[in-house]
Amino acid sequence: MKKALVILLILFSTVFIEANAQCSICTKTASQLGVKPAKGLNSAIIYLMLTPFLIGGVIGYRWWKSNQAEE
Repeated sequence: MKKALVILLILFSTVFIEANAQCSICTKTASQLGVKPAKGLNSAIIYLMLTPFLIGGVIGYRWWKSNQAEE
C-alpha cells in the first residue's frame, strides 16, 4: 500500500498541466495586457490558490502522523 502511494505521489508530482485560473474580469484585463503578462498573472493566481492547500495538507499530515503514534 505504501509503495503504491509513493508511486502515485511521484506520478502526480511529475505531471504538469497548464491551467487557466482567471475570473472573467482578470481574463479581460490579461487579454488587454498581452501574452507574457497574462501568463504571469495566471501563475500568480495559481500560486496564491496553492498555498492554502499546502498548509491544509501539512496540518492534515501532522495530525495523521500524531494519531498513528498514539495507536
